[in-house]
Amino acid sequence: MGSTERMDRGLTIEIARVVEAAAVAAASVRGRGDEKAADQKAVDAMRAQLGSLPVDGRIVIGEGERDEAPMLYIGETVGTGQGPGVDIALDPLEGTTVCAKNLPNSLSVIAIAARGSLLNAPDVYMDKIAVGPGYPEGVIDLARPARENVLALAREKGVPVGEITACILDRPRHAQLIEEIRAAGAAIRLIGDGDVAGVIHTSDPEETGIDIYLGIGGAPEGVLAAAALLCVGGQMQGRLRLDTLDKRARAETMGITDPNRVYTLNDMARGDVIFAATGVTDGNLLDGVRFYRDRIETHTVVMRSATKTHREIRARHYDRSKFAL
Repeated sequence: MGSTERMDRGLTIEIARVVEAAAVAAASVRGRGDEKAADQKAVDAMRAQLGSLPVDGRIVIGEGERDEAPMLYIGETVGTGQGPGVDIALDPLEGTTVCAKNLPNSLSVIAIAARGSLLNAPDVYMDKIAVGPGYPEGVIDLARPARENVLALAREKGVPVGEITACILDRPRHAQLIEEIRAAGAAIRLIGDGDVAGVIHTSDPEETGIDIYLGIGGAPEGVLAAAALLCVGGQMQGRLRLDTLDKRARAETMGITDPNRVYTLNDMARGDVIFAATGVTDGNLLDGVRFYRDRIETHTVVMRSATKTHREIRARHYDRSKFAL
């Protein structure tokens, strides 16, 4: 199955069930300050659901590399084995810290595409920049200073730079970046965690107030964000931070030979990609899981690049036992 072939559209509802299960499991312990417990619950629930997915799946973005992650590691095979060969990128709990603190924008996320369509990247840092649809190609470029990128975006949007808002992870490593963007006159929305959501927010600035995403985050999250952006339109660039011999060696085992390569959106995700995310906590993109006496409610988005379809699923689950809480 090549990257130009279309996915079975029935997989859209199948992967929605996968992220619903992981989100409900994580939400059952949100706000309790235990990141490991929340992540483990999400992993276990997602793995159980993946076992019945009708695909021959290979995880290319997972919870880590084999020696670090006992389950859902990069290279692991999942699914029934009966069906198309697919690449799977996943994060059972995107934003473990924000889930543990019950802060906004924690998600359960998955992307699925034909074999060879998603970047197989090691679990390292990545320099990232992203904007939503509607801009000419090349409006952003990792090779340019951040100041030039926000000024170029303001020009293309036809607004003063003061009306541009950049989303950045709140980390000490971004102090200079934050200073540079503020000096240019743009505003900043700092987020504590969850840069998949941060990148996706650029796709609808009117709704989210985010025009551009910049900064250093995880490479796995970068590929997941690229998969989502491919479905709705936009531009993104990423460069792996392979700053040690060990990281370069790990990257080479995955076929990455140029440590300085800048990856475009289509380098990270191409062809027919299906992306799904369920809210764990409330956020700009999705509402979090709601627990009631007689039911559980979830809010999920499912997007597909081939059809540019964006579906929102608000589900009421009256059979609470299926989540094995």
